[in-house]
Amino acid sequence: MADTKREIERKYEAAAEDEPPDLTGTGGITAALDKGVTALDATYYDTADLRLTRASLTLRRRTGGDDAGWHLKLPVAEGVRDEIRAPLSDTVPEHLHGLVRSRTRDAALVPLVRLRTARAVHHLVDTDGTLLAEVALDRVRAERLGGGTGTAAWTEIEVELADDGDPALLDTIDKKFRKTGLRPSSAPSKLARALTETGTGPATDGEEQPPVTAGDHVLAYVRAQRDAIVALDPAVRRELPDSVHSLRVATRRLRSTFRTFGTVLDRGVTDPLADELKWLAAELGVDRDREVLTGHLTAALDELPRELLSGPVRNRLLTWSDARGGGSRRRLAALLDSRRHLDLLDALDAVIAAPPLLGAAAGKPSKVITKAVRKDFRKVAGLVGRALDLPPGQDRDMALHEARKKTKRTRYAAEAAVPVLGKRAAALVTSMKSLQTLLGDHQDSVMAREALRQLSEQAHAAGESSFTYGVLYGREERRAAAGEAALPEVWRKTERRMRL
Repeated sequence: MADTKREIERKYEAAAEDEPPDLTGTGGITAALDKGVTALDATYYDTADLRLTRASLTLRRRTGGDDAGWHLKLPVAEGVRDEIRAPLSDTVPEHLHGLVRSRTRDAALVPLVRLRTARAVHHLVDTDGTLLAEVALDRVRAERLGGGTGTAAWTEIEVELADDGDPALLDTIDKKFRKTGLRPSSAPSKLARALTETGTGPATDGEEQPPVTAGDHVLAYVRAQRDAIVALDPAVRRELPDSVHSLRVATRRLRSTFRTFGTVLDRGVTDPLADELKWLAAELGVDRDREVLTGHLTAALDELPRELLSGPVRNRLLTWSDARGGGSRRRLAALLDSRRHLDLLDALDAVIAAPPLLGAAAGKPSKVITKAVRKDFRKVAGLVGRALDLPPGQDRDMALHEARKKTKRTRYAAEAAVPVLGKRAAALVTSMKSLQTLLGDHQDSVMAREALRQLSEQAHAAGESSFTYGVLYGREERRAAAGEAALPEVWRKTERRMRL
């Protein structure tokens, strides 16, 4: 079973004869406790073309020290990584392999570098003996195992913050180190340095050229969404907060981009990808939609006075929600490991590598992109106008739902247009967000009323009171009516701000 540790650290270049500066009296540090020297032996794994390294991921099998085992490090922010650990084994643990599968796909993970390190550790503690940080002097010897035959050796100092420590301490230590002549390491990791010094380092794409044509701008947005889909994969597998929602949004953005900019990218090529992205978003939404709806109904129950609660309403809601569940982590992992999903990732890579550009791709960005965004906006206008002309009821609900979907598409088109059109496109994004929120709240109410109808029927069949479900249903009706009443004014403001 794997476990996770948040790692916040900084690395510094050092000469072979260097020792860490005395930090006593710095940032509340009262003592540096000598913990001796440990021999560490780590073998780093990657694909032959270094896909993990290029994404700032590291996977290693290490012996020695008190954390021997497999370690996968995922970047969180500058100087911050999540280290996911698994027990020692002869092969890469399947759980860790899954966390990098969006990068590796079908490529094998092979041993590339072996690092043998003599680590001298000091614990920095306060007056109570509480650990504040750990300073390690690492004398490293690197040996290339694949893609090169070189060796290298260097010394570095690593400072790692203790669990729940104050990150400001690292800034204080950094100032002390710099005064003594130490400088931050130029390499992002030991592996990156080893690869560079023992053979061919990770390939780079070179300096990214600024987009010029309309095609350049659209492809930049497509690439950003592809990158988000790949990068969010491990977060979804780990069930991190908001990860499923963020991944669904990336798929929707990409699918909308293919549809909106059909004069730039050939829809004969992108439509099949859009269909697969729709499939992926739907599969990801099995649990997400249930959780959102259950949360909405639970919050509505919490707002009711006690005298309006009749019968085992909460228990029935929980039973209803569980029955609609999809299996969560195991089901999501199977989805992301599926051949269909991996083929989709490969197809997205292929479109970016060899984009199916049409004539408009060479056009002036402001002209081509403005025309596409206006077209989407006109569709929203038509749907909103149709909904407002309909009487309240199912037909209006369906029309508002369609308007909501087209509003999202227009918002994503405007996002893609921001680098070209600047504040005008940004203002449209803001307007579309407001409209999307209003229409989204209305759709939530529609779904909540349908769920309450089902719950009421189940309660009645079981001989329970259905009174509370009726109360909640009435509240949802009023909520929807308030949203519909506010829509004309919100739409008038949106039209006034449409200045593309």
